[in-house]
Amino acid sequence: MFDAQKKRRVSDEVKEEFPEAVINGLWSTLRQMKKDQIVVTPVIAFAFSDDTTDDEIYVMGIQNSGAVAQEYPIAYTGPKDFLGKGTIVIIQDKPKTITMKISELNTAGQK
Repeated sequence: MFDAQKKRRVSDEVKEEFPEAVINGLWSTLRQMKKDQIVVTPVIAFAFSDDTTDDEIYVMGIQNSGAVAQEYPIAYTGPKDFLGKGTIVIIQDKPKTITMKISELNTAGQK
């Protein structure tokens, strides 16, 4: 699962909502989760904490309906206006790609 050789795709919605440094931080967090050997499902949800420091934000990697969850820091010093909105980012392992998109829970009310 989540083979590093697969092509990575980031949805336009994620690119619009999050700075590139945060997107790169999510990819780094996924690599750390693989290294920690806690990846158990092909879909991981990342929820952003409202708690921050001057140089870090925090995300919770959630799998298996919350049965597996771990908080990770992401180094980030830019504007934090994307926090506090309850946005959940989904990273999904597909046969040929790994995709990053905004959760359907966040986009359901916009349709």
